[in-house]
Amino acid sequence: MKALVVYESMFGNTEELIGSVALQTATHGAGPVLVARGTPRSDGPVVVGVDGSPVSAEALRFAAEEAALRGAELVAVHAWNGGDGTELNAHLPMSYSTWSGEDEERRVLAEALAGLAEKYPDLPVRREVVDGSARAHLTRWSTTAQLIVVGSRGHGGFTGLLLGSVVQHLLHHADCPVAVVRP
Repeated sequence: MKALVVYESMFGNTEELIGSVALQTATHGAGPVLVARGTPRSDGPVVVGVDGSPVSAEALRFAAEEAALRGAELVAVHAWNGGDGTELNAHLPMSYSTWSGEDEERRVLAEALAGLAEKYPDLPVRREVVDGSARAHLTRWSTTAQLIVVGSRGHGGFTGLLLGSVVQHLLHHADCPVAVVRP
């Protein structure tokens, strides 16, 4: 799968800013767009955000192909928020302990990765299911990854937007190249 590459230059203290060409290309590109920013590395994993959506499945295929071509480990990250989503009562104990959210989220990741080993039998794959922010977790990975791969939008409440909030955040804050895979 080919990707359009946009090189993002950094000036002075503007590390968190992204140029309008890179943002427009990532938003409106007809296929995968790789924004080359941050620190180029040849020794980290290829990290992909997985949320179970169809766009995420496309991102996973792209990431697996990139990892195989680079001889790198593939890290599939599925982040979920086990809290209730409000700050007001986020620290109160939960009253419903019979539902195992983490088990369900592990299933989502397992289903997304099903069949990957058959197509890429020699590809090392690490699975990560984390309770917390996808933005924060993927940004942390960007300090050691060769490449972060995400779908252009996922399950958020604003799926009508052209780029999701995780993508927007990574385009502005990642410390490595970011590939945005569009449907």
